[in-house]
Amino acid sequence: MGIDQIAPVDMTEADAANELMRLAKAIAHHDLLYHAEDSPEISDQEYDALVRRNAALEAAFPHLVREDSPSRKVGHAIASSPLSKVTHEVRMMSLDNGFSDEEIAEWVARVRRFLALGEGDPIAFTAEDKIDGLSCSLRYEKGVLVRAATRGDGQVGEDVTANVQHIADIPKMLRNNPPEVFEVRGEVYIEKQAFAALNAAQQEIGGKLFANPRNAAAGSLRQKDDKVTAQRPLRFWAHGWGAASEVPADTQHGVVGKLREWGFPVSPHFTVVDSLEGLLAAYAAIGKSRPDLPYEIDGVVYKVDRLDYQQRLGFVAKAPRWALAHKFPAERAETTLESIDIQVGRTGKLTPVGRLAPVLVGGVTVTNVTLHNRDEIARLGVRPGDRVVVQRAGDVIPQLVDNLTRETPRNPFVFPDHCPECGSEAVAEEGEVDVRCTGGLICPAQRTERLKHFVSREALDIDGLGEKTIDQFFALGWLESPADIYRLKDRREDILALDGWQYRSVEKLVDSIEARRQPDAARLLFGLGIRHVGAVTARDLMKNFHELPALRHAAQQAHDGDADALAALTSIDGIGGAVVEALGDFFHEPHNVAVWEDILSEVSPPPYVVETKESPVSGKTVVFTGKLETMSRDEAKAQAERLGAKAAGSVSAKTDLLVAGPGAGSKLKKAAELGIEVIDEAGWAEIVKAAG
Repeated sequence: MGIDQIAPVDMTEADAANELMRLAKAIAHHDLLYHAEDSPEISDQEYDALVRRNAALEAAFPHLVREDSPSRKVGHAIASSPLSKVTHEVRMMSLDNGFSDEEIAEWVARVRRFLALGEGDPIAFTAEDKIDGLSCSLRYEKGVLVRAATRGDGQVGEDVTANVQHIADIPKMLRNNPPEVFEVRGEVYIEKQAFAALNAAQQEIGGKLFANPRNAAAGSLRQKDDKVTAQRPLRFWAHGWGAASEVPADTQHGVVGKLREWGFPVSPHFTVVDSLEGLLAAYAAIGKSRPDLPYEIDGVVYKVDRLDYQQRLGFVAKAPRWALAHKFPAERAETTLESIDIQVGRTGKLTPVGRLAPVLVGGVTVTNVTLHNRDEIARLGVRPGDRVVVQRAGDVIPQLVDNLTRETPRNPFVFPDHCPECGSEAVAEEGEVDVRCTGGLICPAQRTERLKHFVSREALDIDGLGEKTIDQFFALGWLESPADIYRLKDRREDILALDGWQYRSVEKLVDSIEARRQPDAARLLFGLGIRHVGAVTARDLMKNFHELPALRHAAQQAHDGDADALAALTSIDGIGGAVVEALGDFFHEPHNVAVWEDILSEVSPPPYVVETKESPVSGKTVVFTGKLETMSRDEAKAQAERLGAKAAGSVSAKTDLLVAGPGAGSKLKKAAELGIEVIDEAGWAEIVKAAG
């Protein structure tokens, strides 16, 4: 169990501090993507889970609350923007979230306690659907729109006055005698149907496709050229206010009524209730109507109705005490499974991918879903033409969770027994569910993926050979195997003739390749993509055999039944039967041997020797656990080896030192039970630095 799954009451202060640091960094990263760049990479549910975890830890360890805590921030600061900045006269706050009926009940009870209301004292609340849009503040003076601004970090936003002039829902002048100064606050959004049409138009002209309606609205409103905004189907509705020379009512519903009178659209589901049961009934009713709404919503917003109560309740950190967002669970949607395609990966695994009729799920248009393997297809009984249910819960990756037409007579999907790329037999090894192509390096799908793996950072680390370049060179017949990479120096003129290449970039690519003529033997072994031979396993093998021909000889001997060779391999710490079998199978295939010999005709890896230094950990066993912030796990293990230590994968009585980063779980607990010394990543960095 990782540290992120341990209840705060069971955590030490050191663990809590590490976890709060990790959460602060992660949430700031996702805030930047969401608020400033309109390109989130996780779902709302995942983000909400991070925020809730942070809040729970801060409640348990209030003295550990960080200066950069997410609980102190609203939105994200504007780092760079073509739009000018606007300082809000009244800060634009965000809302705290609730996810269960129990949390809503506790919020209502908390409000009543704060206001010292007795059980029989009445209190009214408003409820309205929470539209998934971009917050915007509109300042009116003498009834005339003078400025519009995005929320930004709550204190400073972007000036979008020219842009909102093109939104028909926003009146340029207010009717019915508004106050001298009044800032109307609400959401800019795009309806579902308009979003689909916008993306279709973007695709037709080769423009940027938007991930969801909220991103489309944000990107459309935050344009330097308001002519672009004018072409986008933006809508607006109002739900609150900021600075005001006079507030025209003494209740939330009274002011919202005035906003409607002045010409603003407001939530069609806005209602006033007088109990917890009323709030939950409104939530259920709005949730039931959610699939049929023309716009995206992600919850229901509750507010205390009386404004004097709101003033007394005030704010805590970045949110008002008098309001709460009751979020919906992960959304599901129905669509049609149009086809099932089989993709072949680097290791030959055949992965079925479902192609869906486009459907909006959780604010994202979903067209593909992984079906994992043939057993999953059989479990779901899915076939092209089925109506299926898709969801995006906790995981960003869409999941197919149900088949609604399982009983409809139709031929079952037949999983291929031959590779769709090269025609080689496709089989599942004993005890495995994955079906793999046996073609190895003769399979074009595996060849391109293996070439990409060969040049990757942990393998040969060759700059300039990205995925697109490898695909292009492969299609031209220039790259068939890893050795061909080293022959690209003879194709300088051919490469230069391609679009996008210049003399300098071609020479830079050739220099990068030539710099790897004497590669690290363990990196070369890892780069060949032999199954079960990862970066650490490759180093473990080379530490014992030192030269690649010696490893090949032992693997071939073991495959042929030589007991001594088998013992030599399996006696290496971390090397089990699966690795030995994979090595034997690799060198038993003639085409793999041909590739091996071809690459060794181009490169000359020196004998693999781990140079060690005297250090406080020389001769000791070190285990790394948790998330390392400044280096990869492989880099940390390599450092340990250079310092004369043994990097192990599990904690035991033989372990001398545990280096624990955020997220450390069972290994940290076991180390404590065994009395093993534990340090953090900074402590490890000091050891490395001291060793020179």
